[in-house]
Amino acid sequence: MKYMELEVIRTKALFVWRHEVRISSSSVASCMLAFLVSLFAISPAVSAKEYKQALPGYQYQFPRDHGSHEDFKTEWWYYTGHLQTESNKKFGYELTFFRHGIEHDSSLKTKDDRNVYLAHFALTDETGGKFKYFEKLSRSGLPVAYARSDILSVQNQGWSVEQLGDRFVLRADGDKSGIRLLLSPAKKPVIHGKDGVSQKASCKGCASHYYSLTRLKTEGLVYVDGKPERITSGWSWMDHEFGSNQLTAEQIGWDWFSVQLENNTELMLYVMRRRDGSLDKNSSGTIVGADGTAIHLAKDDFKISSTSKWTSPNSNGVYPMGWTVEVPKHRIKLNVNPVLKDQELLTKRSTGVTYWEGAADVSGTVEGKAVKGESYVEMTGYAEAFKKKI
Repeated sequence: MKYMELEVIRTKALFVWRHEVRISSSSVASCMLAFLVSLFAISPAVSAKEYKQALPGYQYQFPRDHGSHEDFKTEWWYYTGHLQTESNKKFGYELTFFRHGIEHDSSLKTKDDRNVYLAHFALTDETGGKFKYFEKLSRSGLPVAYARSDILSVQNQGWSVEQLGDRFVLRADGDKSGIRLLLSPAKKPVIHGKDGVSQKASCKGCASHYYSLTRLKTEGLVYVDGKPERITSGWSWMDHEFGSNQLTAEQIGWDWFSVQLENNTELMLYVMRRRDGSLDKNSSGTIVGADGTAIHLAKDDFKISSTSKWTSPNSNGVYPMGWTVEVPKHRIKLNVNPVLKDQELLTKRSTGVTYWEGAADVSGTVEGKAVKGESYVEMTGYAEAFKKKI
């Protein structure tokens, strides 16, 4: 559910590309500054006519669809997970790679000049009660950032995800923190939505092609204060979305949940919030059974409520905290509680979006049986109405 962040990186970036297209890797920092200045200083009309729309009938093919989709304007690869180390410390992590296509233009001499790449990495030290996050911004045409279309291989200034047979290798670091992970899928990809599309608004093409790997066995190392800790147990979640036109002006934010339960089932839910305080009817979700079978949930099939609020000392955003998730038809009732309240990212150097993305613990019942699990929650639009950025 990263599409709102990518909406920030619209065709306004074309101005920068025309003037900075010859920069070297040693001047990436100055390009970032110029890029962000122009991002909010000009507002040309948005056109995605040369990009495909996410429409019903898309036929997924794996492993091909793990790679980049240059025919669509925006795309992201999103990983979150829960890790436990030899010293019995617990960590949560987020690693997201973004690709955003710049409007096709004859002044851009090569295809390599037509994408901007961004990335976020966050590490939650649950045992130590600490949260750190980092970000990157690069353009294509330089060896520091790319996304291959023939196989999953995405790079951004040393952070990367690479496909290795049926498995995936993740790497990211910053300020003596980092991860080196090997992810092995325990289930096949799950397609969200209906007929190959995850609808985000009622307009035609206001959607994404969206699938997940909902249970990835995770091995490797996590670095804290520069010291490696070997992971003894861990599970990750992967989202991949691509599309070209997803949101409307009435939508100001969303709440998204991924839940991995100890009974080997998973749950993905998102609610799109509108300016009038209502939830968009296109909010939806998916239940993934122990055998990998996916069940689509419409907006009225589930209910999410919160029990408290937290005010960020950094953004003054007021976020809901402590959620009750109910899916009555499937007799699911869960309590989702963040492991830390302060898991907010202020991404001024990349997407420019302030959002809350954090690890959470889960307890509750499924069909009357007690169950525990782990979750990641993402919330946007609480620190500021997103459309102020455009």
